Amino acid sequence: MADGQTTVHGVDLARMDRVRDFLDRTYVQPGLLAGCQLAVLRRSQVVHASTLGLADEARGRPLQDDAIFRIYSMTKPITSIAFMMLVEEGLVGVDDPVHRFIPSWRGQEVYEGGELGSFKTAKTKSPMRMADLLRHTSGLTYDLQVSNPVDEAYRQLKILRDQTLDEFVESLATLPLIFSPGEAWNYSVSTDVLGYLVGKISGMPFETFLEERIFKPLGMVDTGFFVPPEKAHRLAACYRLDAATGKRVLQDGPETSPFLKAPKLCSGGGGLVSTMADYLRFTRMLLGRGELDGVRLIGPKTLDLMTVNHIPGDRDLTEASVSLFSEAAYSGVGFGLGFAVTEHASKTLIPGTDGEFFWGGMASTAFFVDPKEDLAMVFLTQIIPSNSYPIRRQLRTLIYSALTETA
Repeated sequence: MADGQTTVHGVDLARMDRVRDFLDRTYVQPGLLAGCQLAVLRRSQVVHASTLGLADEARGRPLQDDAIFRIYSMTKPITSIAFMMLVEEGLVGVDDPVHRFIPSWRGQEVYEGGELGSFKTAKTKSPMRMADLLRHTSGLTYDLQVSNPVDEAYRQLKILRDQTLDEFVESLATLPLIFSPGEAWNYSVSTDVLGYLVGKISGMPFETFLEERIFKPLGMVDTGFFVPPEKAHRLAACYRLDAATGKRVLQDGPETSPFLKAPKLCSGGGGLVSTMADYLRFTRMLLGRGELDGVRLIGPKTLDLMTVNHIPGDRDLTEASVSLFSEAAYSGVGFGLGFAVTEHASKTLIPGTDGEFFWGGMASTAFFVDPKEDLAMVFLTQIIPSNSYPIRRQLRTLIYSALTETA
């Protein structure tokens, strides 16, 4: 606690300390998580920070504050911000058809039957627009999904696997969409397509754009698409929950990880590694309505546009989603241009605020930003899948319960 105070920035510090105790008692000590980090911001100040457990269980290596994590789909908000920076420069519009920049996607079709090699298709009712990529209403899918033969085609063609960004985009041109753009919501490779478009529209490689236009200006010194040799000792091990045994097993070791070398495809949907310090700076920029320490990435009105529900018909995800996998709980939650958005906090059945926006990653990482309460959280750990434990909901309950002053 700071200077003997029990309340700082409208936060009861004793109650906030319960979050650390909860994580240690419930997840780290029983071995459900090897380790984890948590930081909470209130009124632009860090009111809680904790680092618990191990970075690498096999070697008994303690988790350090500068540990590097695979953030997987927490890459998506960064890619979406990058794209909207180009929108602000007048180089592309949110309502532009995607085929303006990917000519081979003109005349896309929708799946009606059959399988790879004999698909039956029909014309889309409307062209895919940039907004559809940003809000996951594109009709694209993931090989993680298992709902129709198009998902299986992604697996057979190894979409996103061992391809360049150019090859990835051209492979998608040969496959039908699972629905006409705008008709439904499906978690998909849409943000990877945005990464390709950022590179094509800006005239520089996607990874260079992120480094020069986002990471360097914000001081995100450890964020990138791979871990360089001099930082390899900081990479945490990644685990997965074995469904058969209920035990945690090693999924990606820090000494043999593919993240130790530059990838063939820089995935705008899930390819970044980062640290607590770095992602906290990105989150502080969001809390600052697009600006941090005198550096402005996007205008506040652009961020406002990104963080309201854009699902057609103002539906929430329970009404619009056909996805079998996502990083969001659905009830009361819509989707904006790169973020999930809480529309009706009461429907989520956990404390929160209408207008809060958030996302997470496959290894159970998570963040949220609550502009009304001037509150934000970043949580980092490494356990796959992201629904292994209800930890994200539990963290929100504990954090909001520590507020003594509300907007």
